[in-house]
Amino acid sequence: MGQSPMNQPRGGIKLHRFDEFPTSLIDVAASDLWQHLPGPSLFEIPGRDPRPLFVSALLHGNEDTGWSAIQKVLRHYADRPLPRRLILFVGNIEAAKCNVRTLDNQTDYNRAWPGTRYPEAAEAALMREVVEYVAAAKPFASIDIHNNTGNNPRYACVNDLDERFLHLACLFSRTVVFFTRPVGVQSAAMATVCPAVTVECGVPGTPAATDHAARFVDAALHMTRFPDHPVPDCDIDLLQTAVILRVPPDATFTYDGEDADFRFLADLDHLNFSELEPGTKLGQLGGNGDRRLAVVPGGEFDAAAETYLDYPDGEIQLARRAIPAMLTLDPRAVRLDCLGYLMHRINRTGERVDND
Repeated sequence: MGQSPMNQPRGGIKLHRFDEFPTSLIDVAASDLWQHLPGPSLFEIPGRDPRPLFVSALLHGNEDTGWSAIQKVLRHYADRPLPRRLILFVGNIEAAKCNVRTLDNQTDYNRAWPGTRYPEAAEAALMREVVEYVAAAKPFASIDIHNNTGNNPRYACVNDLDERFLHLACLFSRTVVFFTRPVGVQSAAMATVCPAVTVECGVPGTPAATDHAARFVDAALHMTRFPDHPVPDCDIDLLQTAVILRVPPDATFTYDGEDADFRFLADLDHLNFSELEPGTKLGQLGGNGDRRLAVVPGGEFDAAAETYLDYPDGEIQLARRAIPAMLTLDPRAVRLDCLGYLMHRINRTGERVDND
């Protein structure tokens, strides 16, 4: 394994750089990478076109589809060069060992990129180093591969409505979510460098999701340029995050009917990507009935965030028409990130097209 000599510790976390991808990793599970790699690693893999595609995987340790997809792509090209040079960043190997999103002593690897709320974190220094290295290579495009909890389709996310970003996103899915929060994510940082996209591949460990992500990476490797024309309207379903739903840190919650401050529906995640009307029930208040979910602005819409929920007779209801995403039944995901998001359909200029 050809490791670069330019491996000085920075900000407390060392970025390990390699000038090849060793065949010994081609069948290693994400949870076993700690036995083969010393930590966060950046691989240079040559291809016919020297302008690289940048791909990041395992920013969250329990989201292994990105790693499996890259392995599948590299197996396919085992006896021939890639169509395009690939720079691969493999992130939170320590968390992958424990099959968790992030360790308790870490800053989330997908909240630490430039623009982060935690610029002094060791992880933020690591991500700055990655961005500086990749930006100097003048990448063609950037892809960040994720999984999520709950019942969601596979979809793409962008932080810029430039048509190049939308063309890249639509290579993965016609469902595309534009978002500006949370901050500190890979796609937002790389959007200042090149067309960038995050792809959400549903729950981990799904062979169909691995195949889908691998086909997408392969298609991006084959692109020679972005089309000059806009993405046809019939080929894209464009949404924007409006608000982020969070459970207060000191509040309790359940999904099984047991008493708690918030008693969510047992199948809450089945509401994801459905067009919901005002009055749709998300759950019931328990305890003293006086707690409220935190509703944080997630976009640039004019409506106050708190107008999205109502609590008549102790029911947790939507107060406005909205489309949820990533509503989850995973208590750890709720604590580490959020309960889910509410979205609206938008046009290419970012204006809502599904007004109440």
